Amino acid sequence: MGTVGTSAEGLIGERGQLINVAYRLLGSVSEAEDAVQDAYARWYGLPRSRQEEILSPGAWLTTVTSRICLDLLGSARVRRERYVGAWLPEPLPDRTEWARAGGADPTGAADPADQIVLDESVSMAFLVVLESMTPAERVAFVLHDVFRYPFTEIADVLGRTPAACKQLAASARRRVSVARAPATATGQADVVRHVKEAWETKDIAALVGLLNPAAVMTADGGGMVGAVLRPVEGGARIAQYMVAIADKAPGLELLERSVNGVPGLVAQRAGVVMTVAAFDVSDGRVTRIWAVRNPEKLRPWASAGSAGALGRGGEGYGEGGQAADPG
Repeated sequence: MGTVGTSAEGLIGERGQLINVAYRLLGSVSEAEDAVQDAYARWYGLPRSRQEEILSPGAWLTTVTSRICLDLLGSARVRRERYVGAWLPEPLPDRTEWARAGGADPTGAADPADQIVLDESVSMAFLVVLESMTPAERVAFVLHDVFRYPFTEIADVLGRTPAACKQLAASARRRVSVARAPATATGQADVVRHVKEAWETKDIAALVGLLNPAAVMTADGGGMVGAVLRPVEGGARIAQYMVAIADKAPGLELLERSVNGVPGLVAQRAGVVMTVAAFDVSDGRVTRIWAVRNPEKLRPWASAGSAGALGRGGEGYGEGGQAADPG
């Protein structure tokens, strides 16, 4: 894992790789950044003599970052049991959207979200599958199948034998194999565009035609803004829900945007991003919708100076911050 060398420049050069590993392990940009910062702090806390003994600081940093993530995954399960409603990974814009939203650091330092490589391993569908794994399975699978690290090195992270790590990755792989390959970007973009048009015109029949009858919509408001607390199941119910939201939120603007590397939708009001929606598409119809409304997870999408406005919540929603049930 990593490269050889202890120069400051070489160590900082590892940061992008570490952020990519940590985000896939945690599903959170802010937690990934914290994990990487913690790993660097531990490196700089080592005596100089100990640093010089380490042949590959990059490998050391990856191992430590992965162990930190493993600990966080264990505690995250407890935290998410207390989370209000469904927990979803943080959605990511592509680099052009991030720059346009004012995410670039004026000092020229790269933001962690801007360093994450947007490929199939960070699609919302893939990250949701990762959430179903045990912490050890997730670490073994991500490090081996996504980043191609050998099981001998993964064993050092997990404190298990290489054979045991191989079994963990195989178990995780079976979970992933259940999830079908996503639609092509072009095919998904067409479907998402049609969903946008039908949603804007409040055309329930068109929405029902675009949604798989067994589709599921999951929303994450984190208890901070209005969102349905339980998944909405069935294409007809989702279509009714979407039109009900459009009726109760006048002035909502829908934009076609890349979400975690695949076509999605962003809903904004008065220039403030309120919701980021990711889609899973199969055979020309939407099978899953993941709508992230928690303002803490939308910071990479916020325009400069509007982060505070994201805290406003719930216009057009039912009492207690829960979205109105369309019936």
